[in-house]
Amino acid sequence: MTGGADLNKILRLTFLMLFTIVVLTEGTNTPSFAQERTISIVVDGLPLNFDVPPIIKDGRTLVPFRAVSEALNVPVSWDEKSRTVTASDGITRILLRIGDKTAYRNNAPVALDVPPMIMNGRTLIPLRFFSEAFGCNVEWDNASYTVRIVSPRRKMAVIGFYALGDSRTSSWTNLFGKPYPEHSKGNTDAISELALGWYSLDKGGNLLTQSNTGWQRPAGWEDVLKVASLYNLRTEMVIHATDSSGDITELLSSKEAMEKLAEAIAEESKLYSGVNLDLEGLGLNESGENLLKTRQNFTSFVRILSEKLDPSKTLTLTLHAPNSAYKGYDYKTLGAIADRIIIMAYDYGSSPELVDKVLQAIEMAKAEVPPEKLMLGISIPRETAQSLLTKIGIAKRYNLSGIALWRLGLITKDQWEVLRKAVEPVNYQNGN
Repeated sequence: MTGGADLNKILRLTFLMLFTIVVLTEGTNTPSFAQERTISIVVDGLPLNFDVPPIIKDGRTLVPFRAVSEALNVPVSWDEKSRTVTASDGITRILLRIGDKTAYRNNAPVALDVPPMIMNGRTLIPLRFFSEAFGCNVEWDNASYTVRIVSPRRKMAVIGFYALGDSRTSSWTNLFGKPYPEHSKGNTDAISELALGWYSLDKGGNLLTQSNTGWQRPAGWEDVLKVASLYNLRTEMVIHATDSSGDITELLSSKEAMEKLAEAIAEESKLYSGVNLDLEGLGLNESGENLLKTRQNFTSFVRILSEKLDPSKTLTLTLHAPNSAYKGYDYKTLGAIADRIIIMAYDYGSSPELVDKVLQAIEMAKAEVPPEKLMLGISIPRETAQSLLTKIGIAKRYNLSGIALWRLGLITKDQWEVLRKAVEPVNYQNGN
C-alpha cells in the first residue's frame, strides 16, 4: 500500500506539472513572448523613437513606417483608400499593402514573410525589407534586442583640416600614406577637400603666413597644392585667429583694417579654390548692445570679403556652434552671405562628444540656415570609430552638405574605414 500511494502521488504531481506547462503556453508563441521585451532600433548609432513600439511577429520586426523613413530620408506616403505605403528615394520605389505578403520594389514583386499591419492606429511595416530595399545593412543583436541599421554611403563634401607640407607634421603621411615629400593615393579617396591652415592676421589688417598662434605656412606649401591637385582635392586657404588678445575685436572695429585684410585675402585666394574664415572666440561673456555690435562687426567683415572675392571662389565660415559659449555670430545673416558654414559642434566637455549637444547645435543652426549650406565639424581626437559613424549619421539625417574633420594627422585606421563605408566624397573634378 505504501509503495502504491507513493506511485499515485508521483503521477498526480507529474500531471499537474504537465497541465501547468500546457496552460502557460496555450495560445502563446515565440513572437508574443518576444514582445515582452523592448525592441530598440538604431540607425547609424542613433536610436529611433516610436509612438507605437516595434513588435516581432513570426520572427520579423515590424515598425511604424514614418519613423524609419524619416531617419533614412526616404519620402513616404500613405494611401488610405488602397491601404498602401509608397516610398521612393528617386532611384528605388517600393510599395506595401496592408495584409498583403507581396511587396513591390521598382514594380518587381517581392515575397514577404510577414505583411504590413495596423496596430493602435499606426501602420507597421517589415523593417528589414524596407531598410535593405534602400541599401542599408541590417543586423539583429539578440542579446540586447536591438536592430542596428547602417545607412548606405551618402555623397557629401568631406573637408580635412589643416597644415601639410613638411617632415615635422603627421598630416601629410596620414593623408598621402608616405613620408613627405613622397606621396601615394593613401587616404585621399575618403576626402574631397583640404582646409589649409596657413594664415593668420593682426589687428592692423595684415595677412600673416607666420604667427605666434602656431599657424604657419610651411616651406613645402607649393608641394601640397600640386599633390592635392594630382588627387583631385579642392583647397581652401584658412585664415585662423582667436580673440584671446582682443586682436580680432580691434580689427573688426576698423573699416580700414577690414578692407585691407579682405583685399589681401582676395589676392592670395587666387592660389586656391576658396577661402575658409576661422575667427574664433567672439562674443564670450557679452550681452546686449556689446554682443550686437560684435555680431554686426563680424558680419560686416564677411560681407566685405565676400564682395572682394572672385565669384568662382567659395567662402566658408568655420563658426562656434550656436549652443556654445561664443555668441558673436549671426548665423542667419552669415548664412545668407557665405557659401557654407562649418558648425564646430564640439568641445562640450566629453569624449565622445554628447550626441544631444551635437543635435541641439544642428537644430539651432538649421533654424537659421538651409541645411545644404551647413557642414558638421567633428573633432577627431574626441571620437572613436563607432562615435564617428554616429556623427556622420547625424549629418546624413539632417541632410547637411558634408562634414569637416579636425584634423588630419590624428585620424586612425578604423576611422578612415568608417569614412569609406559611410560617405562617398564629392568628386569636384567630375562635377559630382
